[in-house]
Amino acid sequence: MNWHNFKKQFENELTDNILNYWVKEVYDTSRRTFFGRITNEGKKFPEAPLSAVFTTRVLWTFSAAHRFFPTAIYKKMADEAFRILVETFWDNENGGIYWSVFPDGKPEDTKKQFYAEAFFIYALSEYWLAFKDEKAKQLAVSMFMLMEKYAFDAEFGGYIEANTADWKETTDQRLSPKDLDVKKSMNTHLHILEAYTNLYRIHKVEEVEKKVEHLLRVFLDKILDEETGHLILFFDKDWTVRSEIDSYGHDIEATWLMHEAAEVLGKKEIIEEVEHVAIKMSGVAIKEGLAPHGGMYYEKAEGHLQEQFDWWPQAEAVVGFFNTWQITNDEKYLEYAKKSWKFIQDNIVDKKNGEWFWGVDSNLKPLKTDKVSPWKAPYHNGRMCMEMIRRIDMIKE
Repeated sequence: MNWHNFKKQFENELTDNILNYWVKEVYDTSRRTFFGRITNEGKKFPEAPLSAVFTTRVLWTFSAAHRFFPTAIYKKMADEAFRILVETFWDNENGGIYWSVFPDGKPEDTKKQFYAEAFFIYALSEYWLAFKDEKAKQLAVSMFMLMEKYAFDAEFGGYIEANTADWKETTDQRLSPKDLDVKKSMNTHLHILEAYTNLYRIHKVEEVEKKVEHLLRVFLDKILDEETGHLILFFDKDWTVRSEIDSYGHDIEATWLMHEAAEVLGKKEIIEEVEHVAIKMSGVAIKEGLAPHGGMYYEKAEGHLQEQFDWWPQAEAVVGFFNTWQITNDEKYLEYAKKSWKFIQDNIVDKKNGEWFWGVDSNLKPLKTDKVSPWKAPYHNGRMCMEMIRRIDMIKE
């Protein structure tokens, strides 16, 4: 295996294709903000709102990228995302960030969706790691305290989905229109785990440590279906199961995010338990979620397979399978990681206009879905590249 060449592929994809696109096409220097919507053909919508998910992911990505490639333009992109979040998303009256704002800074949707609040912590922690900005760390810790006050369920464990702007109960808990309106979801828990893990890197206090461990236990004891090797997606407040959906992308993403959290905690018994689960889940993902050409299907709902290949499950498959190879030394997982990466290069990367398509259909034709949107930022694909660079570097040492 030529690790140098393999690593170079991810470096080039990250800097030349993904981040270069966001610097040149998505940041608008005249308005000092980002375009919240760009089509595959490059049509831009200056009036499109910015979502909290989008903006926090831009902040995380360029902060993380600066740690690998410290350049002035990556710092500027991170600084601008940080400024926009603090100036327009942060709720000065109640704390926390709004779900979305208009380009002029006025709030569009003021609800407090804890998925987005978690991403705020995740991104601020990364910004601190890159630039040692104390305000970012203070905001991250403040947001953690707000999450614990309003989202944590002391009765049943875990975290609820959403509140109103002033932290009251809301009638609509949904993360997106396609999701179920329930009190708890796998997806929100996964990204709170990811956020708290990053916070623990910069704020090593017992309270954060306990919550990372609590979240891992929630995944192992409540969210993971041990029988099927899939994560359960939706629950009532008391963990009554509310869905029969297998999300292959989330399954493979969770294998390495849980492992990362366990390693950051550093507790041997939990690491071993999570590794056992990661190996099983990876095997199920290969058996049920992968098409013969190496693409990972989106999901299966009530027995019906959704035959399309969105960008983010492909990115997570590369890291997930590579991580399982690192755990097991079983070469088949390395081969699956390489196969997933080849599928991305052949079908998901937009070689003409830059960045990645949202995905391809069953005939491997690009989907019409926008290239830049509230849910489409450089986080999944950028993070995949950075994780692979970091992991390959570890092998070489």
